[in-house]
Amino acid sequence: MTITNMAIEAGGKNGVIGFDEVTKAYLDEHLHDKKDYTVFESDADAKFVSVETIDCSALEPMVAMPHLPSNGKPIGQCVGLKMDQAYIGSCTNGRIEDLRIAAGIIKGRKVKIRTIVVPATPTIWRQSIDEGLAQIFDDAGCVFSAPTCGACLGGFMGILAAGERCVSTTNRNFVGRMGSPRSEVHLASPATAAASAVEGVLTDPRSFL
Repeated sequence: MTITNMAIEAGGKNGVIGFDEVTKAYLDEHLHDKKDYTVFESDADAKFVSVETIDCSALEPMVAMPHLPSNGKPIGQCVGLKMDQAYIGSCTNGRIEDLRIAAGIIKGRKVKIRTIVVPATPTIWRQSIDEGLAQIFDDAGCVFSAPTCGACLGGFMGILAAGERCVSTTNRNFVGRMGSPRSEVHLASPATAAASAVEGVLTDPRSFL
């Protein structure tokens, strides 16, 4: 879902990932009214301009620097940059798997900066409580919120002041996206955001794994 959401930032008009058994299992679980759906596949005779294979396991964690999601740098090139806020969650990276990863890094530690955790949906919010993730975040000094788009777009809660920097798992980091036009939003994975919250600076999450 994250890849298809962000395909436009990579220069694509659209991003499509083929239907597979994982997708089918997800739909079967979440389509409670069991409505029929249509599966669209590429034409059997489709011709592609190019085909590239990427080994994701070999990729270094990336951070999108201000003020474009496409302004990506490997974490090694920006590690140590001081942050004022960490935002973990949103529709893009607030799935239960994301929150488990963040909680695994934060557990037993205290965050050094203002840290807001926002599950993507009410169901995930409840599951986070049931699994004890919310308690881990609270014990670490985070703010555990109900699902909301507020902080992601500077609506409320965690609005950035002039000169503040935020490491965020949201999907856009345009000028003024989360508050003052003189603030900065650095997009990163839940693991990177959690590690950075603990250290107070951009941090390679692999050091916590």
